[in-house]
Amino acid sequence: MKEVPAKIEHDGSWATTKVGIGEDRIALRDPINREITLKSIVDIEEKKNVMSIEVSGPEGQTFRIASVPKVLVALKRLIIMSCRAYRLSAYFMSPAIRGGVMVKNSPWEKGAIAVLKTGIWFVGQQKQICIPLMDVSGIERTSRDVNGKPMEVVKIDHVEHGEVVTSFVLCPPTTLQVLFNFLKDATKEMDMRGDEIDPIGAQVAMLVYSGMDSTAIEKMLGITPEELEKTYDSLLKLGIVGVVRTRREVQLTTKGARYVTDAVKPPQQ
Repeated sequence: MKEVPAKIEHDGSWATTKVGIGEDRIALRDPINREITLKSIVDIEEKKNVMSIEVSGPEGQTFRIASVPKVLVALKRLIIMSCRAYRLSAYFMSPAIRGGVMVKNSPWEKGAIAVLKTGIWFVGQQKQICIPLMDVSGIERTSRDVNGKPMEVVKIDHVEHGEVVTSFVLCPPTTLQVLFNFLKDATKEMDMRGDEIDPIGAQVAMLVYSGMDSTAIEKMLGITPEELEKTYDSLLKLGIVGVVRTRREVQLTTKGARYVTDAVKPPQQ
């Protein structure tokens, strides 16, 4: 079993250790001292060179491992390709469209798509891309020109840093519908009936999507700041929007009024 250097979170601190890599398992050395079969891993996440893996079963637990990017790339690939997940070989283009603009020279890559507990992973020779399930804003079957021929693909839209990013997945027609159905089921918590929002709320959501700020929305819809705040509250409860920053309204104090009054006085001769 090959071993790589790493750090692992244990009892609230980070301990220097080694991770053994085998064909069907990984081994977390001292202070964890535990072997984990790849089939028992149900989820994997990565943020800033820290990888979290969730293990199922009677001794289910989440482990946080930190290491250099090269080590984490190897571990992720091994786990994603062998863990408990819906997985199939496919071609993918990600990102293909960002903020409504085609990504220049974005290629089709051969690899695999894997759907885990919290994310959709694209794994190729050059890329490992994760789309969090909670960020998926749309999944549909559509047509895409591939080498001059229209081909049916699965289109995945997700929100990243406030803008919509689109990815495409190309696989054999026999599995395309299966993939589409699985992805729709995996993200069904994001679906809405369509009658949860009143007409004003629907318009506000559309204008936020188009990039308008609060002042522009008030002018466009002819509503007061108080009415907009009430609409924001209803959208927040539904999880449709998130607070980026809190806009403050201020008025001058006596000291401020005195400053302005003095500032506009003509200079004395």
